[in-house]
Amino acid sequence: MRDIPPLPGKKKHMDALNPHSGLKPEADPEPGLDRRAHRNLLLLTLCQAVGQSCNTMMFAATGLSVITFYHRADLANLPVTMQHVGVMIWVFPAALLMQRIGRGIGFRVGSLFGMAGATVMCAGLYTGNFMIMCGGGLILGYAVACLQMYRFAAAELVPLNYRAKAISWVTAGGVAAAVIGPSLVRVTHDLVMPLYLATYAAIFALHLIVFTIMSFIRFPSVAASTAAAGPAEIGVPPRPLWEIASQPRFIASAMAGMLAFGTMSFIMSASPLAIVGCGFPHAEAHWVIFMHVLGMFVPSFFTGNLINRFGATNVMAWGVVLMLAGVVSALTGMSEWNFRIALTVNGVGWNFLFVGATTLVTTCYRPNERGKTQALNDLMVFSTTATSSFMAGFLQDKWGWQPLNWFSVLLMMAAAGAVLWLRQQRPAMRAA
Repeated sequence: MRDIPPLPGKKKHMDALNPHSGLKPEADPEPGLDRRAHRNLLLLTLCQAVGQSCNTMMFAATGLSVITFYHRADLANLPVTMQHVGVMIWVFPAALLMQRIGRGIGFRVGSLFGMAGATVMCAGLYTGNFMIMCGGGLILGYAVACLQMYRFAAAELVPLNYRAKAISWVTAGGVAAAVIGPSLVRVTHDLVMPLYLATYAAIFALHLIVFTIMSFIRFPSVAASTAAAGPAEIGVPPRPLWEIASQPRFIASAMAGMLAFGTMSFIMSASPLAIVGCGFPHAEAHWVIFMHVLGMFVPSFFTGNLINRFGATNVMAWGVVLMLAGVVSALTGMSEWNFRIALTVNGVGWNFLFVGATTLVTTCYRPNERGKTQALNDLMVFSTTATSSFMAGFLQDKWGWQPLNWFSVLLMMAAAGAVLWLRQQRPAMRAA
């Protein structure tokens, strides 16, 4: 059959749906989501809420549970640190497994690791064995590595024009996690002895719930994902990772994500120590962290719309400005409201910068390259997070709250440089 030439304007529209074309997705017309896509996205958001609750519970319960039998307060959070190390160890195997067998099975394997890790944490606490609890944190790292890939999976469930919205909506599951996690810790910490044993049992139950919900989500098959590459890319072998990672767009996007998460973790981890050090009660530290978490996730209900309307780099630039505004609040005083405003605004800025960076990372690879590219991105992001959270307590002790915030200004200047670099690429890359 003779090839039929495309209708006028049709090629431009088709190019806009191709993540490698360099064009900004067209805002009008914007295809709607069908019922199946809505359902899948809703279920994945629910998984994010439940799974992120497990992560929140680990942060809230681990240090307090360890000091019930291990009297080294300086090491009490080591199982959480081992969970960060586990993310770094497991992120490549988890991503490559999903590339091979698909998201559905891969995420359920992550839930199995979550149940196994919670079981080991229970055993370590029951026997009073600190090293076993550290091993449990390492196993849980696999589940967290899978949890962080939900945002990439969301982008694969929807048309290109909805990627930013899908990533934003799934990230919004953290709003529910901010309530569910701490509430479950309060309810379960003294249900049975030793203290917090029922909390880790609840983490097991939550991972079981995620495993069950995942069974009802219909992710694109590996073959369908490959076909989505388009005729020009079918049969094209994946590029070496160094070639993908050397793209200026990937470098700048990954750098922005690293600095967003690293700075946020840096400030968040140090703030409870600073608040208590100023003579405020522990309840004030809990309240400030709660406001910070809401600031991180509530904007996700509209961040995707902002990216579609104003462009990713503009929203990322607003994120940098907001994080700097949070620093200004921290530097102008040490009252309760200085801490509350600083941490809340910091959370909103993180959301804008990180969601925008993630959206741009999804345009840097072909479908048959997604596993290793997403793994590399998350390895860099969460290596930065682990380092910053570990250093926050040390620097808060040695420098104090305000010098620590001055240091975070340098990190935000680097993030601003990454955003400017992305904006300079706009003539060749209109996706920003």
